[in-house]
Amino acid sequence: MDIGLLSVSMNVYSTKRIAEEAEKLGHYIELIDHTKCAVKLGSGKPMVYYQNENVTDAFDAIIPRIGAKVTKHGVAIVKQFEMNGVFSTARALSITRARNKVRTLQILSRKHIPMPETLFSINPDDIEEQIELLGGPPVIIKLQEGTQGLGVILAESKKSAKSIIDTFYKMDTSILIQKYIEESNGEDIRIFVVGHKVIASMKRSSAVGEFRSNVHRGGYTEAIKPTAKEKFIALNAAKHLGLGVAGVDIIRSKKGPLLIEVNASPGLQGIEAATGVNIAKEIILFVERNVPRRRK
Repeated sequence: MDIGLLSVSMNVYSTKRIAEEAEKLGHYIELIDHTKCAVKLGSGKPMVYYQNENVTDAFDAIIPRIGAKVTKHGVAIVKQFEMNGVFSTARALSITRARNKVRTLQILSRKHIPMPETLFSINPDDIEEQIELLGGPPVIIKLQEGTQGLGVILAESKKSAKSIIDTFYKMDTSILIQKYIEESNGEDIRIFVVGHKVIASMKRSSAVGEFRSNVHRGGYTEAIKPTAKEKFIALNAAKHLGLGVAGVDIIRSKKGPLLIEVNASPGLQGIEAATGVNIAKEIILFVERNVPRRRK
């Protein structure tokens, strides 16, 4: 099988691991920097070009690893491959939905997936009322399209929350505000879903002086066995967003597990190290199950 790996560099751990496992399983895999791809429309069949080479029909499948800063262009490239009949581990629409936190929560709230009380608004005139709708401070303020814990702020007082929210509104920056779940104690769970299976799970604990548990923020990790409810949330979140590969983040509260985020391009380094699970291989096996024979 010929696989296109959409990523900006083979030096990225996750990209390198996926390529290694594809080669071990006997597949040809090629790095395609999606930021250097172009789509030609208008006459005849739409074409995808990579560094002036026509790669429209070069692959049986693609594995998108689209960075947050180039989401729109990356999604357009994924969509064109899809429209040309190439299997993708994450559909363009699914990546777009997952990248926007509000859209993710809207879709999953409609499917009755439990989550922290969340509010989004662009009205700077009633910030105090917005904070009170969540029960008052402390509150979590998030950029709608942040990743790896970037753009996530804990406001511990009404004064600081009001100042931060007002600043974002004046900058015309899209945010959401969430109720702070104190009992989560700076911990969350990352559940890795491939296909319709939970492949690996780990607990992430924040570093001293930090409330964000992301590995990129210095968080500690350990393998765990998720509860049946946590598995249910993770599997249904991936399903309803249409993601073949997903990292689902959950916190534990007094009311039970609550979904906080879904990542369409989840990193492998932290969770492979914590669990010992060969997640990269599972991704390639998922591609194999969905592309059983060479396209003609």
